[in-house]
Amino acid sequence: MADLRIFPITGIPEVRPGDDLAGFIASAARDEGNPLLDGDVVVVTQKVVSKAEDMLVPVDPDDPLSHKPLVEQESVRVLRRRGDLIVSETKHGFICANAGIDLSNVDRGYAALLPEDSDRSARRIRDGLNHRAGATVAVIVSDTFGRPWRRGLTDVAIGCAGISAVVDLRGTEDSQGRVLQVTEVCVVDELASAAELVMGKATGVAAAVVRGVEPAWLGEGSVRAQIVRHHSEDLFR
Repeated sequence: MADLRIFPITGIPEVRPGDDLAGFIASAARDEGNPLLDGDVVVVTQKVVSKAEDMLVPVDPDDPLSHKPLVEQESVRVLRRRGDLIVSETKHGFICANAGIDLSNVDRGYAALLPEDSDRSARRIRDGLNHRAGATVAVIVSDTFGRPWRRGLTDVAIGCAGISAVVDLRGTEDSQGRVLQVTEVCVVDELASAAELVMGKATGVAAAVVRGVEPAWLGEGSVRAQIVRHHSEDLFR
């Protein structure tokens, strides 16, 4: 593995429903002197994807709990409740707080829902970037999730295109020559989390580029098909 370089794309304007998000990203990267190159992985936050796709729903700006009916609506199953907090399973198969509905970094009086199909969103952005930047890139749509039994938040991938979501190392040897039996690495989650370090949570930076990714990881992938664990494999629900 060569060295990775991760840099933010800071010049993306405020995104509104119907905006050409791929065009914004390609133009901003070029204007900042870092045009996209073949093999780049572009990590885009869920929030701007939801904005561009008009996944915004009006809520009462004076009622901090007015989005709770949306949580019930967007959940296929509620796993836990504690006070105002709901941990649920979304129709996408994600397990997250409040069905992924968020009030941060959106206009007052609106809540942002998750994209209908984040893998499809990633493919659309990838195709737009390939056309506008003249380079073959991969795209990861990222969001911030908590994790069971661990404090703190981290960014994970909720959609991807042009990169395998999971790299299967089973059958390869470790440094001691032992054959790996169960090791599958969720590289898109690792890249989403790394990109968040240069984007931050409150800086308004909506995308970042990871350059130097292992070429063998690039190809078709799907978060929903490769990462989301089927109920039959789940030991905890």
